[in-house]
Amino acid sequence: MTPTAPATPAPPLPPLLAALTFATGMIDAVSVLGLGNVFTANMTGNVVFLGFAAAGAGPFHPLPLAAALAAFLGGAAAGGRIGRGCAAWPLRRWLGMAAGIETALVWAAAALSLALAGPAAEGAGQIAMILCLGAAMGMRNSTVRSLGVPDLTTTVLTLTLTGIASEAKISGGSGRNLARRLGAVAAMFAGAAAGALLLRAGGAALPLGGAGAVTAGATLLVLPHPAMAAPRG
Repeated sequence: MTPTAPATPAPPLPPLLAALTFATGMIDAVSVLGLGNVFTANMTGNVVFLGFAAAGAGPFHPLPLAAALAAFLGGAAAGGRIGRGCAAWPLRRWLGMAAGIETALVWAAAALSLALAGPAAEGAGQIAMILCLGAAMGMRNSTVRSLGVPDLTTTVLTLTLTGIASEAKISGGSGRNLARRLGAVAAMFAGAAAGALLLRAGGAALPLGGAGAVTAGATLLVLPHPAMAAPRG
């Protein structure tokens, strides 16, 4: 009788992506509350805000919104190119590099917030921070999209909330992945609340430094897992 090969362990991606969702909440707390009503992770909101700006409605300015969109697209393009170029790499090496780039960009924005405190942070400094954060989130989205983990996009919750309601047992569904979906919502909520509190307590550097630390720390915790040494394909 042929012995059964041991099952390959699954990579510990859901806990990592939940931590990244928490970091997203912190980053968007800074961008929306501290950088002038602009998202750096949720591009749907920016497109809507640009429409408001075009109509002259509300406190929305096109330049920061356009900067966020452009940086996000640039980061996503870079992430896609890196991902394809690293297709033969182990999952550990590729994710480690992507997380390192994202963390460096977020910490660069934190450093800018310290260096440009005051009126400068409302002009060129504000745009520079938005560019760093938008590029980081574009890179993140490209990387997470390649992973293809259901219900954990780390930056938007619309489909996650839809899944909670449409697949609930009260709707005749199976209720599958309910814990994961609720965890994603809770992580985003907690990250946004923490980011807002830290922003109020000590400016943008605190939540941005924290978000970068969460990204780097969570990634370093999962990289030693044996499954992370497997080829991406």
